[in-house]
Amino acid sequence: LPTVYTSSQSTKTETRDPPASMTAESNSAGSAGGSSKINNSNNNNTGSRGEESGTAQGKSAASTAAAVPPRGSQGSVPHSESLGYGTASSLSVTGSTGSQLYGRADAVNGSLMTAYEKLTFELENDDNVQKEITLGRRIGFYRIRGELGTGNFSQVKLATHALTKEKVAIKTLDKTKLDAKTQRLLSREVSVMERLHHPCVIRLYEVMESVAKIHIVMEYAPGGELFTKITSEGRFSERHARVIFSQVASAIKHMHDHHVIHRDLKAENVFFSGPSHVKVGDFGFSTLAKPQQELNTFCGSPPYAAPELFRDDSYQGPRVDIWALGIMLYFMLTGLMPFRADTVGRLKKLILAGEYSMPAFLSEPAQALIASILRLSPPDRATMSDIQSSAWLEGEEFLPALEKYEMNPRRVANRADLRPEELEVRKNLQQLGISESLLEEASGKSYRSSITGTYRIALHKVHKRESGEITFTPPSSAALSRQERQRGGGGGGGGGGGRRGGGDRQQQQQQQQASSKACTVL
Repeated sequence: LPTVYTSSQSTKTETRDPPASMTAESNSAGSAGGSSKINNSNNNNTGSRGEESGTAQGKSAASTAAAVPPRGSQGSVPHSESLGYGTASSLSVTGSTGSQLYGRADAVNGSLMTAYEKLTFELENDDNVQKEITLGRRIGFYRIRGELGTGNFSQVKLATHALTKEKVAIKTLDKTKLDAKTQRLLSREVSVMERLHHPCVIRLYEVMESVAKIHIVMEYAPGGELFTKITSEGRFSERHARVIFSQVASAIKHMHDHHVIHRDLKAENVFFSGPSHVKVGDFGFSTLAKPQQELNTFCGSPPYAAPELFRDDSYQGPRVDIWALGIMLYFMLTGLMPFRADTVGRLKKLILAGEYSMPAFLSEPAQALIASILRLSPPDRATMSDIQSSAWLEGEEFLPALEKYEMNPRRVANRADLRPEELEVRKNLQQLGISESLLEEASGKSYRSSITGTYRIALHKVHKRESGEITFTPPSSAALSRQERQRGGGGGGGGGGGRRGGGDRQQQQQQQQASSKACTVL
């Protein structure tokens, strides 16, 4: 059972598993939060109709503050109302000050406290730490560093893990403002993220819950959105776009292989973790669907909406995601959206007619791939296999999935059964004071344990090092040079330099600001 602190004493609180992910489309919808988004602003509004009508505002985030007690802690409190995540409460100190207590407890069994013991002791007893918690500057093992975005009912903050020093994104959702349906959608989003294990998908580290708030701790991608990158610096060269697009496509293929439909794929939901490495995030509208299953809950962003979302009573999820991939590819290569209009109504007419221009400066393989994806009839549309084997992507690798069991500390009878990266992570955590017994205890708690959260962050650090993934903002050289943009500018569809991209951004924002109306249309 995860342990929490209240009123300067350690207490244990019962938890229950989160609601199981629902596969019935009648229950599918968007959820709160989703990814380590840099900007949670108007250009990311989406919508849905049917069962999801009126719940789009519930998209947001979540995170929590949990801590593991120093040795010998005991006690219990009544089980609080929860969504089934690990629980956490605000910490407070009574009696002696934290510094006095720490002075007497600076050694355990005659030896200095480990970093883990010191952290858990300070969470319970240190006055300065208590002040930080009260002021919202600390959540459990995480020190808040700044704000990344704000939604209707949520905040997205940048934080640093106190033990590993790794940066994370924490989305905090106010439970008091959520109805039962939105809570169920939040559980779905967490379940979907837990199901996915791919280097191009935002990772879930930890989910915990207090009386009034839920917190989702996720991977932080410091390079920002693909949308922002293109609109500020211009379209990508085909060479660079090929690298980025293959990563996004490999992530979508991984989702579909695990029966996950994203349903809100767009450039705003793709994030740079390095100069040439991206992650797909924001699973607020995702759902689970069997192959060939017809879905009837419509959601997404109008500029990326497939024609069947406007036209038909039902649709197949993978084909809708693939259409959005085609829109994204066009945007990367031109700096513009293929379907552009002043209103959602006019946009709908263009999409249903399939009216868009193909810039002459694009190579024949690029034009062929875009045309094969943006086909009006879903059965005629390119499949993920067609995309992967296309001439334009020849030589590009679709990154494989990660081993699922690696995400959590495993129980093994023989350490020889552990992989090298698992052994390295365990060694690093032991140096911080997280013993094998603590890992053993946390092995079955998944994302509901702060120990597992620490393990996942440390493991991800090893994975990034081994893959050569460097986490810093992509340089401007990733986009086309000024001369290259001028060369392409004469093409019929537009060259998509920074200025033109900015104009398209304004047009997109106008379309998406009407998303609440578009939801009823979709």
